[in-house]
Amino acid sequence: MDTPDRDALDQALRKFQRELSAGTVSLALLAVLASAPGPMYGYQIAKTLERSGEGVLSGKQSALYPVLRNLENAGFLASHVEPSVAGPPRRYYAITAPGRTALSEWAAAWRATRTSVDSVLEGLLP
Repeated sequence: MDTPDRDALDQALRKFQRELSAGTVSLALLAVLASAPGPMYGYQIAKTLERSGEGVLSGKQSALYPVLRNLENAGFLASHVEPSVAGPPRRYYAITAPGRTALSEWAAAWRATRTSVDSVLEGLLP
């Protein structure tokens, strides 16, 4: 079997990271908003993810907005718009009671998945 070249490995890694982050971003967004003292707007959420996620969840801020909208459409977040003194109006997001329930269930599923994958990797990787 031929060894893939570096470009193919890098491409496969980027694809894996995209697929992995698809669900984890929703979980992380709910967690950030659950621990916030009040509603937050997109830039604040993105900066919080950068700081607390050790850069793993950082990326394009614009990519958060579709996830925020999906979570709001599911009833997990509520939002409102407020004027801003430094630019256009800002949309603030807050977690709802169903969002807290989803966070609890998703966090449990994440922990179970992480534990399972870690136990498999532990026996296979040096």
